[in-house]
Amino acid sequence: MYVCICNAVTDKQIRRAINDGCGSMRELRMELGVAGCCGKCAPDARALLLDSKREQMTAGQGATITLVPV
Repeated sequence: MYVCICNAVTDKQIRRAINDGCGSMRELRMELGVAGCCGKCAPDARALLLDSKREQMTAGQGATITLVPV
């Protein structure tokens, strides 16, 4: 679905940019032009960014860390 109508940016493009290393709205704006014109897409783009970060964090929780007393 289109998130940024001004620059014809889809949610898939935003997710791909995040997976490729964009970690902030500023980086998304520089990479894709998201929220660079009217700004109406900013809340949706930010939600995609936060959801992706949350998914990355929960995916990393599969690893077990064992604390050993010293």
